[in-house]
Amino acid sequence: MNPIKSLLGQTAIYGLPTIVGRLLNYLLVPLYTSVFTDPADYGVVSELYAWVAFLIVLLTFGMETSFFRFLHDKEDKEGVFRNSFLTVIALNSLFLICLLVFNQSIADAMLYSEHNEYIILLGIIVCVDAISALPMAKLRAENKAMKFSLIHFISIAVNIGLNLVFMLLIFDPSRPEEGILFILIANLIASLVKPISTYSDFIGLRLRYNKELAQEMVKYAFPLVLAGFAGIINETMDRVMLKHLLYSRGGLSLKAAEAQLGIYSACYKLAMIVTIFLQAYRYAAEPFFFAQNRNKDRNKIYVRIMNYFVASVCFVFLAVALNIDIFKHFIRNEAYWTGLGVVPILLLANVFLGIYYNQSIWYKLSGQTRFGAYIAVGGALITVLINFIFIPLYGFWASAWATLIVYAAQMIASYILSQKYYPINYNLRKFALYFGLSIALFVITYIINLDPGVFTISKFVIHNMMILLYVFVVWFIERSTIKTNL
Repeated sequence: MNPIKSLLGQTAIYGLPTIVGRLLNYLLVPLYTSVFTDPADYGVVSELYAWVAFLIVLLTFGMETSFFRFLHDKEDKEGVFRNSFLTVIALNSLFLICLLVFNQSIADAMLYSEHNEYIILLGIIVCVDAISALPMAKLRAENKAMKFSLIHFISIAVNIGLNLVFMLLIFDPSRPEEGILFILIANLIASLVKPISTYSDFIGLRLRYNKELAQEMVKYAFPLVLAGFAGIINETMDRVMLKHLLYSRGGLSLKAAEAQLGIYSACYKLAMIVTIFLQAYRYAAEPFFFAQNRNKDRNKIYVRIMNYFVASVCFVFLAVALNIDIFKHFIRNEAYWTGLGVVPILLLANVFLGIYYNQSIWYKLSGQTRFGAYIAVGGALITVLINFIFIPLYGFWASAWATLIVYAAQMIASYILSQKYYPINYNLRKFALYFGLSIALFVITYIINLDPGVFTISKFVIHNMMILLYVFVVWFIERSTIKTNL
């Protein structure tokens, strides 16, 4: 079977629950921004879930990628799964004990002294998700796409359903702290779907730990953990720092700082449409790239995939940026719309992030995962520095530009290093053409836009004609390879 067609098929299968799930979760944005009339309350939710991203990286400890890597190299497939799974269970057990002992101190540090229950619930959710990650990865490795998708769909449906019931039928807007608890409880119940659905992996788990194999896996995974943790700093640290810096150094009250965080987070959701596509792609791409590693034509395949990938993410950038007057209505409360100006910046940043993720397979395939850590740590330091200096002066605008600068720098650094240690002759002229064309079309529409923020039929037609022009150019350039691969 044609490998490109295979990857597209796997992306569709594994990506469907991700795309549909993220789109359904998008329905929670208008829900939350309508029931939380004060952006400060949504800011609390946003900050809590920013911490979730950090903890998931730490508590899965790179074992998903390590599992895929060693699965292809070791004869004892079950031993690879068992060792990675036991490592994650042990780490999460230790974390949960520490959380139960120190939850009040953590709540004090996060400025939630009166709501340590937020910290406890959040910690349990993260542990459930982290422990479930390996059984779900095993389904992907065994090509049980239907079961994988069904479990995701059920979890998503439970989360959406409970949110609708809690927030529309039970929640009292005069008590926003209850709404935050309802959101966490709904998430916890939905997360439990995964371990319940993969119960056989828990029941059948034998407590036999191969110390040598475990050390190999941890050694391989550790740089990935550093890279992942630093990467999450790049993705979410702005939302963590925003509230604290505006409160401590920006002259705002705690409530006003949380409101700025709520506005920025709601608008950030619009930019994450690029990452919805990216997440769907990554579910299929990582095992696919490892499987192609022994193919003598692998570099040609990687180049073609990158061509299509760049064209696709630039299309998503244009589709959202040029239709922002439509997409903004996902945020039901106009109080949040003051942050819409950062959406194109964040969309572009996520384009760079997507290209970087697609490139990063070079250090995973070559086993030189330390370079992923170097790139991510460097990006994290720049992220923290820019946000620390400029948030008190420019608020969330500083966070948006920091995200763009860091992702662009990481993309460039990854390319330079890959050409030295694992050369892949990407078609840079095509990259420049697709990226440059999408930026040019956006700038042209921005210049001729006489009614910014106002939807008109003429504007809609002109903007989407620009998008169709981009699609036509890409099709014209890629038409021969598309026919060959599909």
